[in-house]
Amino acid sequence: MSPVNRMVRHGLIQENVPLGPLTTYKSGGPARYLIDVLDSAALVELAESGDIADLPVLVLGRGSNLVVSDTGFPGLVIRLGEGFARLGFDGDQVVAGAAMALPRLARAAVEQSLAGLEFFVGIPGSVGGAVRQNAGCFGYETRDRLVHATVVELSTGASSVRTREDLDLSYRHSNIGSTEVVVEAVFKAVPGNAEASKSELRRITRWRRDNQPGGTFNAGSVFKNPPHVAAGALIDSLGLKGMSVGDVSVSEKHANFFVAGAGATSADILELVIAVKTRVFEESGTILEPEIQFVGFET
Repeated sequence: MSPVNRMVRHGLIQENVPLGPLTTYKSGGPARYLIDVLDSAALVELAESGDIADLPVLVLGRGSNLVVSDTGFPGLVIRLGEGFARLGFDGDQVVAGAAMALPRLARAAVEQSLAGLEFFVGIPGSVGGAVRQNAGCFGYETRDRLVHATVVELSTGASSVRTREDLDLSYRHSNIGSTEVVVEAVFKAVPGNAEASKSELRRITRWRRDNQPGGTFNAGSVFKNPPHVAAGALIDSLGLKGMSVGDVSVSEKHANFFVAGAGATSADILELVIAVKTRVFEESGTILEPEIQFVGFET
């Protein structure tokens, strides 16, 4: 019996877990294995055991930037537990676990009269995902406030602390590898006025409500913005709002959001992404690069 099968037998890993309900698109097949890792020590122990050495690995955050194939993910999905959702303050520095929700982080900092992290309220992801993708909105990016992040290498269990320069952060990019897991991040805030910051939180929240398709199954921005133009504005200018494949369509409210109905499949989402990317290139010469992550698909 393999080490993974022994862990399954002892209930430490679940088998054939549907991933659709764990993503914001609500589509996709099951993970071969899924494990909930409680804290950094457990993650390091799992890595050092060698049990996962031969498996494809996916670290699952809040599922807000992810499309899983309808056939599922043929490896191990790691979900970070409550031990990774801690939040602390050290002067003007904010220490956050990788599983901490970004809107919660933003609001907690404001309650401490710390400013500079308000933009995170507009990103429905987690701290780990924000570091991995250098997430941003409203003119700010994670790298603008990141001091350093702690990263665990799954192939060895080794832990390292990396500055934003070490991470090579650029637009929606870091050099964090597929077998590396962000476990904690430290952000630099500035002393601020709580009431002014709360007003900014309300402004960002109101803008999202007015300009983005809330209350729908979507994964946020589908494409990265190419140089000098917003992807949504470019898609809109070509009359592609409402374009659809199956039960997935380009939002009428914001063209860089694709919304899915209850009958949508992940294959539909991917097909619409390819169709829009192709039309944009044919009609404008601009190559759009997806911002959302597709996993489990044949390449």
